[in-house]
Amino acid sequence: MGTIKQNRANNIVTGGKIDATDGLNNNVPAANIANASLTNVTAYPPSAGAGVSQLASDPPSPTEGQMWYNTTTNTLKQYAQGAGSWVTGGSLNTARYLLAGAGTQTASLAFGGSTGTNTAATESYNGSAWTEVNDLNTARRSFGGNGTQTSALGYGGFTTVRVGSTESWNGSAWTELNDLNSVRNGVAGLGADNTTALAIGGFEPPYSAKTESWNGSSWTEVNDLNTAKREVGSNGIITSGLVYGGQDPSGALIAQTESWNGTSWTEVNDLNASRSSFIGGAGVDNTSALAFGGKNPSPVDVGNTEEWDGTSWTETTDLTTARSSLAGVGTQAAALAFGGGPPASAATEEWTKGLSVQTITAS
Repeated sequence: MGTIKQNRANNIVTGGKIDATDGLNNNVPAANIANASLTNVTAYPPSAGAGVSQLASDPPSPTEGQMWYNTTTNTLKQYAQGAGSWVTGGSLNTARYLLAGAGTQTASLAFGGSTGTNTAATESYNGSAWTEVNDLNTARRSFGGNGTQTSALGYGGFTTVRVGSTESWNGSAWTELNDLNSVRNGVAGLGADNTTALAIGGFEPPYSAKTESWNGSSWTEVNDLNTAKREVGSNGIITSGLVYGGQDPSGALIAQTESWNGTSWTEVNDLNASRSSFIGGAGVDNTSALAFGGKNPSPVDVGNTEEWDGTSWTETTDLTTARSSLAGVGTQAAALAFGGGPPASAATEEWTKGLSVQTITAS
């Protein structure tokens, strides 16, 4: 690189003109910059920051993500989410299985399912107890659902036959809208509210790989799953979702996971445990999820819980009550599992990953 010279005026001539022809310049000879000035630094001034804080004891009120070195115990520590656990929540008023759900851990909706016969019952959860609200127009089981406590959608399923009917919840009542293009039960669902959804897989017959997208008024077929399957777990929104487990056309229980990017499905790493029969699912997108319950092998109910970090699944604390055909809502850090069977269950469990002080060790 050539030398860059910046002239600066050093005098004013007659008439007030600036003369820079013999001005000063600020060239710095390369020889004056020694490598040692960069490589032999032994300490930074306080203004440059001290890196990881060195403390004689753990801070009494750390913030999430904070890291420090405890000079008393000679350990590197952080304040972050630790292992999660399940605790018992308020029971459903109507015990049931093959139901659908929407919402969060503290504000959720349970609708439809089977008590042994199909039910249209809808219940709202406030974080401690379920309250009966207005029923679905069509009692059904084995169907897809998504949304929030005040804006939800239910679609497909089985009455005495397979149906494609779609119902929208506005916080107080259900309204029938346009049917799915492909009538099926065993369908999975995901989506943020009653204006956006994906209906995924299921049984027509045969086993289905179809995916349909809801725009608030009608369904449009989009790109299929890589593998036809039914009764999978699912979570996410229409631009970023995940499905996992289920049953393939051979009848085998599978561990397969597929990730949706808003356009197409991509196979990613499998669950650790193959399972089917409507695995419970929670999570906001395809980078963070919780999968729980199901059957493995059929007809054995399991409580297996696994966490997805965007790349792989890790086994964690099991459900207190092993069950299949349950509903799940919420996030990876705060989820809700409810219903299940047969026999029909009213059990509700709350999953929470709390913040805690953790010691960082080499792996």
